[in-house]
Amino acid sequence: MALQNTSTRFGAVTKIFHWLTALLILTLIPLGIIAHGAPFSTGEEIAFKALLFSIHKTLGVTAFFVALTRILWALTQPKPRLLNADHKAEAFLAETIHWLLYSALLLVPLTGWIHHAATTGFAPIWWPFGQELPFVPKDTHLAHLFASLHFSFERVLAFSVLLHIAGAVKHHLIDKDATLRRMLPGQPPLPALLPDHKNRLPILGAVAVYAFALTVGAFLWYFPGLETVEVTPTTELEESSGNWKVSEGTLSLTIKQFGSDVTGEFGEWSADITFDDTPGLQNPGSVKVTVNTTSLSLGSVTDQAMGPDFFDVQNHPQAVFLAKIFPVPDGYVAEGTLTLKGIEVPITLPFSLRIEEDAVRMNANTTLQRLDFGIGSNMPDESSLGFSVGVSIELNALRND
Repeated sequence: MALQNTSTRFGAVTKIFHWLTALLILTLIPLGIIAHGAPFSTGEEIAFKALLFSIHKTLGVTAFFVALTRILWALTQPKPRLLNADHKAEAFLAETIHWLLYSALLLVPLTGWIHHAATTGFAPIWWPFGQELPFVPKDTHLAHLFASLHFSFERVLAFSVLLHIAGAVKHHLIDKDATLRRMLPGQPPLPALLPDHKNRLPILGAVAVYAFALTVGAFLWYFPGLETVEVTPTTELEESSGNWKVSEGTLSLTIKQFGSDVTGEFGEWSADITFDDTPGLQNPGSVKVTVNTTSLSLGSVTDQAMGPDFFDVQNHPQAVFLAKIFPVPDGYVAEGTLTLKGIEVPITLPFSLRIEEDAVRMNANTTLQRLDFGIGSNMPDESSLGFSVGVSIELNALRND
């Protein structure tokens, strides 16, 4: 069998690309549906869901490069003429579907890849080149936009594949021509072929379909409320009664999932700070930090983090750190207890202060162990979720005398 195409037949390389692409598509679409619908209430379910998505993403990136190589190969080859070129309606539909398929083979995996790169955490691509893409920032809105486009373009791909298969079956069983057989091994006999007519209408038809798909994707992105999401009401935070009032700050945490760092932060928290900056005091103050755990944003794993195996925000919507402040040679420490998920654990939090008249800047970093609080207790090893959780606090406060 010849490797290259002729004006009447497909070569071996084209056939290999065709059937490899078909295998990838017929694996990826059902795998994506199963992964998306898989439950994630427990640690085991999350690990299994992440496994499915990692396989899906890895095969998706593979499909992108296979499609790209296939298109580059096709550009160097003559295109075999249609067997039904005299049936203009069928020829138009066949050509339109081919344009849709070639476009979708690039657009579907590419939008999924960009969504992955813009999202923090969950289900890495299994390859040695990292999880990022150039010029793609970690951004929730960007991730949602490309997730919506991926969803919309995937429907175009699935619809085009079904029509492509239906056309091949029709040619084989009804027309009884060699359309299907000439993509199989061997060299089927071919009748005299009519010349193809150059026609731009199939391209315009494909463009119209993708314009509609793009509109649907943009609609899904602009109206995210169409999805049903269970929202846990936040709990009111106490007003500060201390002599320092926080003007701005961040409370972030970093976990290691499947070997990659995932960073998020709590959007709602308060700090009741009593502190005397007079030099030489052995116990210059105290602090009470109250955190609405429902306000956690942790990239693509936010929903899972809210579940009963993790922060269990339905039953424990707040965490409280209560401590006294003591000076140490290189700064200060806050020694006290952190109550999280109903479990109280002793904590020593070292921090630095920079005081300028009536303003202060505080920085603190520490490491907690998730199992101390029963978080992810169904994931007792670090293969999918690390034991250590990095906590970082930065805040500016003004004197509130």
